[in-house]
Amino acid sequence: MMHSNLLKEDMKMALETIRTHKVRSFLTVLGVVIGTMVAIVVASILLGVEKNVQDSLNEFGVDNLFIFKFNPGFHFGRLSPEERTRKSLTYEDAMAIKEELPAVKNVVVQALPHIGEGNQPVRTARNKNHELSNIIFRGVTSSYSEVVNGKMKEGRFFTDQEDLHRAEMVVIGFDAEKSLFPEERAEGKELLVDGNLYTVLGVFEKKKNSMGGGGDNEVLIPYRTYHKHYPKDDENFIIAMAQPGMKSVAEDEVRGLLRLRRRVPPNKDDNFGISSAEALGNQFRDIMAGIFQLVVGIVSIGLLVGGVGVMNIMLMSVTERTREIGVRKAIGARKRDISFQFITEAMTLTGIGGAMGVVLSLIFSFLMQLIHFPSSVPIWAIFLALTVACSVGLFFGIYPAVKAARLDPVIALRYE
Repeated sequence: MMHSNLLKEDMKMALETIRTHKVRSFLTVLGVVIGTMVAIVVASILLGVEKNVQDSLNEFGVDNLFIFKFNPGFHFGRLSPEERTRKSLTYEDAMAIKEELPAVKNVVVQALPHIGEGNQPVRTARNKNHELSNIIFRGVTSSYSEVVNGKMKEGRFFTDQEDLHRAEMVVIGFDAEKSLFPEERAEGKELLVDGNLYTVLGVFEKKKNSMGGGGDNEVLIPYRTYHKHYPKDDENFIIAMAQPGMKSVAEDEVRGLLRLRRRVPPNKDDNFGISSAEALGNQFRDIMAGIFQLVVGIVSIGLLVGGVGVMNIMLMSVTERTREIGVRKAIGARKRDISFQFITEAMTLTGIGGAMGVVLSLIFSFLMQLIHFPSSVPIWAIFLALTVACSVGLFFGIYPAVKAARLDPVIALRYE
Protein backbone atom coordinates (compact mmCIF):
# COMPACT_ATOMS: atom_id res chain seq x y z
CA MET A 1 0.00 0.00 0.00
CA MET A 2 2.86 2.32 0.93
CA HIS A 3 4.59 1.65 -2.40
CA SER A 4 1.30 2.34 -4.22
CA ASN A 5 0.93 5.71 -2.46
CA LEU A 6 4.57 6.53 -3.24
CA LEU A 7 4.02 5.75 -6.93
CA LYS A 8 0.90 7.95 -6.98
CA GLU A 9 2.81 10.81 -5.38
CA ASP A 10 5.72 10.42 -7.82
CA MET A 11 3.33 10.40 -10.79
CA LYS A 12 1.56 13.52 -9.47
CA MET A 13 4.91 15.27 -9.15
CA ALA A 14 5.91 14.10 -12.63
CA LEU A 15 2.66 15.42 -14.16
CA GLU A 16 3.09 18.71 -12.27
CA THR A 17 6.62 19.09 -13.69
CA ILE A 18 5.35 18.34 -17.22
CA ARG A 19 2.51 20.86 -16.76
CA THR A 20 4.98 23.52 -15.56
CA HIS A 21 7.27 23.01 -18.59
CA LYS A 22 4.71 22.16 -21.31
CA VAL A 23 6.71 23.25 -24.37
CA ARG A 24 9.97 21.80 -23.10
CA SER A 25 8.29 18.49 -22.27
CA PHE A 26 6.57 18.31 -25.65
CA LEU A 27 9.78 19.02 -27.58
CA THR A 28 11.58 16.43 -25.45
CA VAL A 29 9.18 13.61 -26.35
CA LEU A 30 8.57 14.67 -29.96
CA GLY A 31 10.92 11.91 -31.17
CA VAL A 32 8.96 9.35 -29.12
CA VAL A 33 5.61 10.67 -30.45
CA ILE A 34 6.75 10.50 -34.09
CA GLY A 35 8.51 7.13 -33.65
CA THR A 36 5.46 5.53 -32.02
CA MET A 37 3.06 6.99 -34.57
CA VAL A 38 5.15 5.91 -37.58
CA ALA A 39 5.62 2.37 -36.21
CA ILE A 40 1.88 1.84 -35.59
CA VAL A 41 0.77 3.48 -38.86
CA VAL A 42 3.22 1.41 -40.92
CA ALA A 43 2.26 -1.81 -39.07
CA SER A 44 -1.46 -1.12 -39.63
CA ILE A 45 -0.98 -0.35 -43.34
CA LEU A 46 1.27 -3.39 -43.94
CA LEU A 47 -1.11 -5.73 -42.10
CA GLY A 48 -4.12 -4.24 -43.93
CA VAL A 49 -2.44 -4.56 -47.35
CA GLU A 50 -1.22 -8.09 -46.56
CA LYS A 51 -4.74 -9.23 -45.56
CA ASN A 52 -6.23 -7.58 -48.64
CA VAL A 53 -3.72 -9.25 -50.96
CA GLN A 54 -4.24 -12.68 -49.34
CA ASP A 55 -8.04 -12.33 -49.56
CA SER A 56 -7.72 -11.23 -53.21
CA LEU A 57 -5.58 -14.26 -53.99
CA ASN A 58 -7.97 -16.58 -52.13
CA GLU A 59 -10.84 -15.27 -54.27
CA PHE A 60 -9.09 -16.82 -57.27
CA GLY A 61 -9.53 -20.17 -55.51
CA VAL A 62 -7.63 -21.77 -52.63
CA ASP A 63 -7.37 -25.07 -54.59
CA ASN A 64 -5.99 -23.41 -57.73
CA LEU A 65 -2.46 -23.67 -59.11
CA PHE A 66 -1.07 -20.79 -61.18
CA ILE A 67 1.24 -22.11 -63.93
CA PHE A 68 3.44 -19.94 -66.13
CA LYS A 69 6.80 -20.05 -67.94
CA PHE A 70 8.45 -18.52 -64.85
CA ASN A 71 7.35 -18.39 -61.22
CA PRO A 72 4.12 -16.35 -60.90
CA GLY A 73 4.71 -13.85 -58.13
CA PHE A 74 6.15 -10.51 -57.09
CA HIS A 75 9.26 -10.14 -59.27
CA PHE A 76 9.56 -6.32 -59.52
CA GLY A 77 11.38 -6.72 -62.85
CA ARG A 78 14.01 -9.09 -61.45
CA LEU A 79 13.79 -11.73 -64.21
CA SER A 80 16.97 -13.53 -65.19
CA PRO A 81 18.03 -13.60 -68.88
CA GLU A 82 17.18 -17.32 -68.93
CA GLU A 83 13.63 -16.62 -67.62
CA ARG A 84 13.09 -13.83 -70.18
CA THR A 85 13.97 -16.14 -73.08
CA ARG A 86 12.01 -19.18 -71.93
CA LYS A 87 9.64 -20.87 -74.36
CA SER A 88 5.98 -20.05 -73.62
CA LEU A 89 3.56 -22.66 -72.29
CA THR A 90 1.11 -23.90 -74.91
CA TYR A 91 -2.62 -24.52 -75.12
CA GLU A 92 -1.77 -28.22 -75.61
CA ASP A 93 0.13 -28.20 -72.27
CA ALA A 94 -3.05 -26.98 -70.57
CA MET A 95 -5.23 -29.63 -72.25
CA ALA A 96 -2.73 -32.36 -71.26
CA ILE A 97 -2.92 -31.16 -67.63
CA LYS A 98 -6.73 -31.29 -67.77
CA GLU A 99 -7.07 -34.67 -69.49
CA GLU A 100 -4.14 -36.69 -68.14
CA LEU A 101 -3.91 -35.74 -64.44
CA PRO A 102 -6.45 -37.33 -62.04
CA ALA A 103 -5.81 -34.76 -59.28
CA VAL A 104 -6.80 -31.85 -61.59
CA LYS A 105 -10.53 -31.08 -61.83
CA ASN A 106 -10.54 -28.28 -64.42
CA VAL A 107 -8.21 -25.91 -66.27
CA VAL A 108 -8.48 -22.41 -67.70
CA VAL A 109 -6.06 -20.94 -70.26
CA GLN A 110 -5.48 -17.20 -70.56
CA ALA A 111 -3.94 -15.70 -73.71
CA LEU A 112 -1.86 -12.56 -73.20
CA PRO A 113 0.91 -10.58 -74.96
CA HIS A 114 4.46 -11.99 -74.89
CA ILE A 115 6.29 -11.29 -71.64
CA GLY A 116 10.05 -10.86 -71.83
CA GLU A 117 11.72 -7.77 -73.21
CA GLY A 118 9.78 -4.49 -73.52
CA ASN A 119 6.59 -3.17 -71.93
CA GLN A 120 3.15 -4.71 -72.20
CA PRO A 121 0.81 -3.02 -74.72
CA VAL A 122 -1.89 -0.76 -73.26
CA ARG A 123 -5.39 -1.82 -74.35
CA THR A 124 -8.23 0.71 -74.16
CA ALA A 125 -11.98 0.01 -73.88
CA ARG A 126 -14.41 2.64 -75.16
CA ASN A 127 -18.19 3.10 -75.07
CA LYS A 128 -19.37 6.37 -76.71
CA ASN A 129 -17.53 9.09 -74.76
CA HIS A 130 -16.54 6.82 -71.86
CA GLU A 131 -13.00 5.39 -71.95
CA LEU A 132 -11.02 3.05 -69.72
CA SER A 133 -7.32 2.30 -70.28
CA ASN A 134 -6.20 0.45 -67.12
CA ILE A 135 -8.07 -2.73 -68.10
CA ILE A 136 -7.00 -6.34 -67.60
CA PHE A 137 -7.57 -7.55 -71.16
CA ARG A 138 -7.28 -11.30 -71.72
CA GLY A 139 -8.53 -14.07 -73.97
CA VAL A 140 -9.80 -16.90 -71.74
CA THR A 141 -11.35 -20.33 -72.19
CA SER A 142 -15.00 -20.90 -71.19
CA SER A 143 -14.07 -22.60 -67.88
CA TYR A 144 -12.76 -19.27 -66.47
CA SER A 145 -15.84 -18.31 -64.41
CA GLU A 146 -15.99 -21.75 -62.74
CA VAL A 147 -12.25 -22.04 -62.00
CA VAL A 148 -11.78 -18.54 -60.53
CA ASN A 149 -15.22 -18.48 -58.89
CA GLY A 150 -16.44 -15.55 -61.00
CA LYS A 151 -20.08 -14.92 -60.11
CA MET A 152 -22.21 -13.00 -62.62
CA LYS A 153 -24.08 -9.82 -61.66
CA GLU A 154 -25.91 -9.81 -64.97
CA GLY A 155 -25.83 -11.87 -68.15
CA ARG A 156 -23.65 -14.98 -68.44
CA PHE A 157 -20.17 -16.17 -69.37
CA PHE A 158 -19.44 -17.40 -72.89
CA THR A 159 -19.64 -21.11 -73.78
CA ASP A 160 -17.13 -23.48 -75.35
CA GLN A 161 -19.11 -23.32 -78.63
CA GLU A 162 -18.89 -19.49 -78.70
CA ASP A 163 -15.13 -19.80 -78.12
CA LEU A 164 -14.80 -22.36 -80.96
CA HIS A 165 -16.72 -20.06 -83.32
CA ARG A 166 -14.55 -17.08 -82.32
CA ALA A 167 -17.59 -15.05 -81.23
CA GLU A 168 -17.09 -11.28 -80.86
CA MET A 169 -18.26 -11.28 -77.23
CA VAL A 170 -16.92 -9.74 -74.06
CA VAL A 171 -17.49 -10.21 -70.30
CA ILE A 172 -16.47 -7.27 -68.10
CA GLY A 173 -15.76 -6.62 -64.43
CA PHE A 174 -17.99 -4.66 -62.03
CA ASP A 175 -15.85 -1.49 -62.02
CA ALA A 176 -15.36 -1.63 -65.79
CA GLU A 177 -19.15 -1.52 -66.21
CA LYS A 178 -19.42 1.43 -63.80
CA SER A 179 -16.79 3.37 -65.77
CA LEU A 180 -17.93 2.46 -69.28
CA PHE A 181 -21.71 2.20 -68.79
CA PRO A 182 -22.44 4.61 -65.92
CA GLU A 183 -26.08 5.27 -66.86
CA GLU A 184 -27.16 1.93 -68.37
CA ARG A 185 -26.91 -1.84 -68.15
CA ALA A 186 -23.93 -3.14 -70.10
CA GLU A 187 -25.47 -6.50 -71.08
CA GLY A 188 -26.28 -6.61 -74.77
CA LYS A 189 -24.50 -3.31 -75.53
CA GLU A 190 -21.54 -2.91 -77.85
CA LEU A 191 -18.04 -2.16 -76.60
CA LEU A 192 -14.98 -1.10 -78.59
CA VAL A 193 -11.72 -2.60 -77.30
CA ASP A 194 -8.46 -1.70 -79.04
CA GLY A 195 -10.37 -0.89 -82.26
CA ASN A 196 -12.45 -4.13 -82.31
CA LEU A 197 -16.21 -4.19 -81.63
CA TYR A 198 -17.66 -6.74 -79.16
CA THR A 199 -21.10 -7.40 -77.65
CA VAL A 200 -21.21 -7.41 -73.83
CA LEU A 201 -22.45 -10.83 -72.75
CA GLY A 202 -22.22 -10.42 -68.98
CA VAL A 203 -20.85 -8.51 -66.01
CA PHE A 204 -19.11 -10.00 -62.96
CA GLU A 205 -20.24 -9.29 -59.41
CA LYS A 206 -17.95 -6.99 -57.41
CA LYS A 207 -15.08 -8.88 -55.85
CA LYS A 208 -14.83 -8.61 -52.07
CA ASN A 209 -11.13 -7.87 -52.27
CA SER A 210 -9.46 -6.79 -55.47
CA MET A 211 -5.84 -5.63 -55.30
CA GLY A 212 -5.86 -1.94 -56.14
CA GLY A 213 -9.30 -2.38 -57.75
CA GLY A 214 -7.60 -3.88 -60.84
CA GLY A 215 -9.44 -7.20 -60.53
CA ASP A 216 -12.77 -5.45 -61.20
CA ASN A 217 -11.47 -3.85 -64.41
CA GLU A 218 -11.39 -7.16 -66.27
CA VAL A 219 -12.32 -7.18 -69.95
CA LEU A 220 -12.37 -10.81 -71.12
CA ILE A 221 -12.99 -12.21 -74.60
CA PRO A 222 -13.00 -15.87 -75.80
CA TYR A 223 -9.55 -17.47 -76.13
CA ARG A 224 -9.79 -18.14 -79.88
CA THR A 225 -11.32 -14.71 -80.57
CA TYR A 226 -8.25 -13.17 -78.91
CA HIS A 227 -5.92 -15.17 -81.17
CA LYS A 228 -7.93 -14.14 -84.22
CA HIS A 229 -7.19 -10.46 -83.44
CA TYR A 230 -3.71 -10.91 -81.92
CA PRO A 231 -2.09 -13.91 -83.68
CA LYS A 232 1.43 -12.91 -82.51
CA ASP A 233 0.52 -13.01 -78.78
CA ASP A 234 1.92 -16.43 -77.87
CA GLU A 235 1.83 -16.29 -74.05
CA ASN A 236 -0.40 -18.70 -72.10
CA PHE A 237 -1.13 -18.44 -68.38
CA ILE A 238 -2.70 -21.64 -67.02
CA ILE A 239 -4.83 -21.97 -63.89
CA ALA A 240 -5.42 -25.58 -62.81
CA MET A 241 -8.17 -26.30 -60.32
CA ALA A 242 -7.16 -29.25 -58.12
CA GLN A 243 -9.65 -31.79 -56.79
CA PRO A 244 -10.74 -30.74 -53.23
CA GLY A 245 -7.90 -31.35 -50.77
CA MET A 246 -5.48 -32.57 -53.48
CA LYS A 247 -3.58 -29.37 -54.27
CA SER A 248 -0.13 -30.71 -53.34
CA VAL A 249 -0.74 -33.97 -55.28
CA ALA A 250 -1.92 -31.93 -58.29
CA GLU A 251 1.21 -29.75 -58.07
CA ASP A 252 3.48 -32.82 -58.17
CA GLU A 253 1.52 -34.26 -61.12
CA VAL A 254 1.66 -30.94 -63.05
CA ARG A 255 5.41 -30.63 -62.40
CA GLY A 256 6.08 -34.17 -63.61
CA LEU A 257 3.96 -33.74 -66.75
CA LEU A 258 5.44 -30.35 -67.73
CA ARG A 259 9.02 -31.53 -67.18
CA LEU A 260 8.27 -34.42 -69.55
CA ARG A 261 6.50 -32.24 -72.16
CA ARG A 262 9.18 -29.51 -72.04
CA ARG A 263 11.99 -32.11 -72.10
CA VAL A 264 13.71 -30.98 -68.88
CA PRO A 265 16.68 -33.30 -68.06
CA PRO A 266 16.54 -34.95 -64.59
CA ASN A 267 19.56 -32.94 -63.36
CA LYS A 268 18.13 -29.53 -64.45
CA ASP A 269 15.74 -27.15 -62.66
CA ASP A 270 12.18 -26.57 -63.90
CA ASN A 271 11.90 -24.19 -66.86
CA PHE A 272 8.41 -23.14 -65.73
CA GLY A 273 6.80 -21.94 -62.50
CA ILE A 274 3.94 -23.26 -60.35
CA SER A 275 2.42 -21.26 -57.51
CA SER A 276 -0.80 -20.92 -55.49
CA ALA A 277 -2.71 -18.32 -53.49
CA GLU A 278 -1.05 -19.60 -50.31
CA ALA A 279 2.48 -19.51 -51.79
CA LEU A 280 2.00 -16.03 -53.28
CA GLY A 281 0.57 -14.85 -49.94
CA ASN A 282 3.64 -16.17 -48.10
CA GLN A 283 5.95 -14.48 -50.62
CA PHE A 284 4.11 -11.17 -50.15
CA ARG A 285 4.26 -11.61 -46.35
CA ASP A 286 8.05 -12.02 -46.54
CA ILE A 287 8.30 -8.78 -48.56
CA MET A 288 6.11 -6.97 -45.99
CA ALA A 289 8.24 -8.35 -43.12
CA GLY A 290 11.39 -7.00 -44.81
CA ILE A 291 9.80 -3.55 -45.19
CA PHE A 292 8.64 -3.62 -41.55
CA GLN A 293 12.15 -4.49 -40.32
CA LEU A 294 13.53 -1.52 -42.27
CA VAL A 295 10.89 0.77 -40.73
CA VAL A 296 11.63 -0.59 -37.23
CA GLY A 297 15.30 0.30 -37.77
CA ILE A 298 14.39 3.88 -38.78
CA VAL A 299 11.91 4.22 -35.89
CA SER A 300 14.56 2.94 -33.44
CA ILE A 301 16.82 5.85 -34.45
CA GLY A 302 13.91 8.24 -33.78
CA LEU A 303 13.32 6.68 -30.34
CA LEU A 304 17.07 6.82 -29.59
CA VAL A 305 17.08 10.55 -30.41
CA GLY A 306 13.95 10.98 -28.27
CA GLY A 307 15.57 9.01 -25.43
CA VAL A 308 18.73 11.15 -25.50
CA GLY A 309 16.48 14.23 -25.35
CA VAL A 310 14.69 12.80 -22.31
CA MET A 311 18.02 12.07 -20.56
CA ASN A 312 19.25 15.59 -21.30
CA ILE A 313 16.09 17.18 -19.89
CA MET A 314 16.17 14.91 -16.82
CA LEU A 315 19.79 15.88 -16.14
CA MET A 316 18.76 19.53 -16.41
CA SER A 317 15.86 18.79 -14.06
CA VAL A 318 18.26 17.24 -11.51
CA THR A 319 20.38 20.42 -11.61
CA GLU A 320 17.30 22.69 -11.29
CA ARG A 321 15.95 20.70 -8.34
CA THR A 322 19.20 20.10 -6.45
CA ARG A 323 17.93 22.06 -3.42
CA GLU A 324 14.61 20.14 -3.44
CA ILE A 325 16.55 16.83 -3.50
CA GLY A 326 18.65 18.07 -0.54
CA VAL A 327 15.50 18.92 1.48
CA ARG A 328 13.96 15.51 0.72
CA LYS A 329 17.14 13.71 1.79
CA ALA A 330 17.42 15.82 4.94
CA ILE A 331 13.91 14.76 6.06
CA GLY A 332 14.63 11.07 5.51
CA ALA A 333 14.20 10.25 1.81
CA ARG A 334 16.33 7.28 0.81
CA LYS A 335 18.47 7.03 -2.34
CA ARG A 336 16.01 4.63 -3.94
CA ASP A 337 13.09 7.06 -3.25
CA ILE A 338 14.92 9.83 -5.11
CA SER A 339 15.95 7.60 -8.04
CA PHE A 340 12.41 6.12 -8.22
CA GLN A 341 10.96 9.65 -8.42
CA PHE A 342 13.14 10.61 -11.40
CA ILE A 343 12.66 7.28 -13.21
CA THR A 344 8.86 7.63 -12.76
CA GLU A 345 9.06 11.15 -14.17
CA ALA A 346 11.05 9.98 -17.24
CA MET A 347 8.66 7.04 -17.84
CA THR A 348 5.61 9.28 -17.42
CA LEU A 349 7.10 11.73 -19.92
CA THR A 350 7.79 9.07 -22.59
CA GLY A 351 4.56 7.21 -21.75
CA ILE A 352 2.55 10.37 -22.52
CA GLY A 353 4.58 10.73 -25.74
CA GLY A 354 3.72 7.13 -26.64
CA ALA A 355 0.02 7.70 -25.86
CA MET A 356 0.01 10.80 -28.11
CA GLY A 357 1.63 8.72 -30.88
CA VAL A 358 -1.06 6.03 -30.47
CA VAL A 359 -3.90 8.60 -30.65
CA LEU A 360 -2.39 10.21 -33.77
CA SER A 361 -1.91 6.79 -35.42
CA LEU A 362 -5.57 5.85 -34.70
CA ILE A 363 -6.74 9.12 -36.30
CA PHE A 364 -4.48 8.50 -39.31
CA SER A 365 -5.73 4.92 -39.67
CA PHE A 366 -9.36 6.11 -39.52
CA LEU A 367 -8.67 8.68 -42.28
CA MET A 368 -7.05 5.94 -44.40
CA GLN A 369 -10.16 3.77 -44.00
CA LEU A 370 -12.35 6.69 -45.12
CA ILE A 371 -10.55 6.66 -48.49
CA HIS A 372 -10.91 2.83 -48.61
CA PHE A 373 -7.21 2.15 -48.07
CA PRO A 374 -6.63 -1.09 -46.13
CA SER A 375 -5.46 -0.10 -42.66
CA SER A 376 -6.30 -1.65 -39.28
CA VAL A 377 -4.46 -0.93 -36.03
CA PRO A 378 -3.95 -4.22 -34.13
CA ILE A 379 -4.38 -4.10 -30.32
CA TRP A 380 -0.97 -5.72 -29.80
CA ALA A 381 0.70 -2.83 -31.70
CA ILE A 382 -0.84 -0.28 -29.29
CA PHE A 383 0.34 -2.16 -26.18
CA LEU A 384 3.77 -2.79 -27.71
CA ALA A 385 4.17 0.89 -28.63
CA LEU A 386 3.24 2.06 -25.11
CA THR A 387 5.57 -0.53 -23.56
CA VAL A 388 8.47 0.53 -25.80
CA ALA A 389 7.78 4.23 -25.08
CA CYS A 390 7.84 3.64 -21.31
CA SER A 391 10.96 1.45 -21.69
CA VAL A 392 12.75 4.34 -23.43
CA GLY A 393 11.95 6.51 -20.38
CA LEU A 394 13.15 3.77 -18.03
CA PHE A 395 16.43 3.21 -19.91
CA PHE A 396 17.33 6.85 -20.45
CA GLY A 397 16.05 7.92 -17.02
CA ILE A 398 18.37 5.63 -15.06
CA TYR A 399 21.52 7.77 -15.30
CA PRO A 400 19.83 11.07 -14.23
CA ALA A 401 18.01 9.18 -11.43
CA VAL A 402 21.26 7.66 -10.12
CA LYS A 403 22.96 11.06 -10.33
CA ALA A 404 20.11 12.63 -8.30
CA ALA A 405 20.20 9.83 -5.71
CA ARG A 406 23.99 10.27 -5.16
CA LEU A 407 23.82 13.99 -4.37
CA ASP A 408 25.25 14.89 -1.00
CA PRO A 409 22.37 16.43 1.07
CA VAL A 410 24.64 19.01 2.75
CA ILE A 411 26.03 20.28 -0.62
CA ALA A 412 22.54 20.06 -2.16
CA LEU A 413 20.99 22.24 0.58
CA ARG A 414 23.68 24.92 0.03
CA TYR A 415 22.96 24.94 -3.77
CA GLU A 416 21.46 28.22 -5.03
